[in-house]
Amino acid sequence: MSDRPLKPEEQEALLALARQTIAKLVGAGGDQTPPADLPGPEIERGAFVTLHEHGQLRGCIGNFVGQGPLSQTIEEMAVAAASQDPRFPPLGRGELDQVDLEISVLSPLKPIEDVSEIQVGTHGIYIISPRGRGVLLPQVATEYGWDRETFLDQTCVKAGLAPGCWRDPNTQILIFSAQIFAEKEGV
Repeated sequence: MSDRPLKPEEQEALLALARQTIAKLVGAGGDQTPPADLPGPEIERGAFVTLHEHGQLRGCIGNFVGQGPLSQTIEEMAVAAASQDPRFPPLGRGELDQVDLEISVLSPLKPIEDVSEIQVGTHGIYIISPRGRGVLLPQVATEYGWDRETFLDQTCVKAGLAPGCWRDPNTQILIFSAQIFAEKEGV
């Protein structure tokens, strides 16, 4: 399994694959040949696919661990982000041209001993508590201008827990980084 960074042409091919997969899902085409330059089967990593509509979140689903080639994970997460995010209704055919896609390809999860290890803007956070679990991608803290403690508190909130849950000794904090690329800059 390779953990090399994706080349720009592979990033473009994965974005095209995600869009083609969603187009097929909503009945707006997507039957073309898969894009050239997809990464090979040796690239097996977790990934999140995020949809933005007019700059606002429209869906985001991912998996920390790839269960096959990265291209397969991207297809599965594209379908899930467009149709299974419980915060939003399934994407409609008429919305397809209104959404921009962003993909975050993840590094492996790493448990931390001290919250000072978290670098805002570099790391995403995955909190596991006996009462719930939640994740926020690295770019979320940067988008909202959060400091480390606010990022941790907001990850608790995402998990359905009270801010500060990360201070509980029974709560595990894991970090990860991501290679993030999008159809549109500044999404």
